[in-house]
Amino acid sequence: MLSYNPIIYKLIKKEHEARLVIQSSQNSTQQKTAPREARAKKIALLAIFIALGVALSIYPGSIPVGPTKVFPFQHMINGILGVTLGPWYAAAAALATGLLRISIGTGTIFALPGGIPGALVVGIVHRYVHKSIWPSLTEPIGTGIGALISALIVAPLIHAPPMPAAAWAWLGLTAQWQLFLAAFWASSIPGAVLGFIVLVALKKRGVLAKITV
Repeated sequence: MLSYNPIIYKLIKKEHEARLVIQSSQNSTQQKTAPREARAKKIALLAIFIALGVALSIYPGSIPVGPTKVFPFQHMINGILGVTLGPWYAAAAALATGLLRISIGTGTIFALPGGIPGALVVGIVHRYVHKSIWPSLTEPIGTGIGALISALIVAPLIHAPPMPAAAWAWLGLTAQWQLFLAAFWASSIPGAVLGFIVLVALKKRGVLAKITV
């Protein structure tokens, strides 16, 4: 019996070494495929939310306000994607949705400065300041920046008609930058709150962790 021990020991040792090699190979394969899978997941979510944004711009649709067509659901999507996909993918979704809305007539050129900054702000705050769902509520900060860009740069460049002041007269707002801010925030704040509610629901159901990349 003792004469077989060295042979058995060698066989066990070789089997163990083979398992280590296989495990190492599997780990290496997983490390190589993980970034590709994450990228594919991001692109899939990106496509879904772009399609959702365009669909919601048709029904229930956007709201014409002066030279703009405000769209609360864009801000909702900004909040969700800024948290789940990060700033660059969220901004790409806002850009693509804005361009598609312009092409089908449910948006104007103001959809770009009105949507992209909010997505960037949410994504940046989530990535570098606080990794939770709360940064989705910072979307109106970015939209405020977009409103100023719209009023001070875009509108004069394209000779857009002025934003009507009558709706905001009770607030004493008269300057165009004030009116753009008021109109954009009237769309952004409800949209950001709606996005936060969606994120809360996704988190409670355990879906948020699965779609966050």
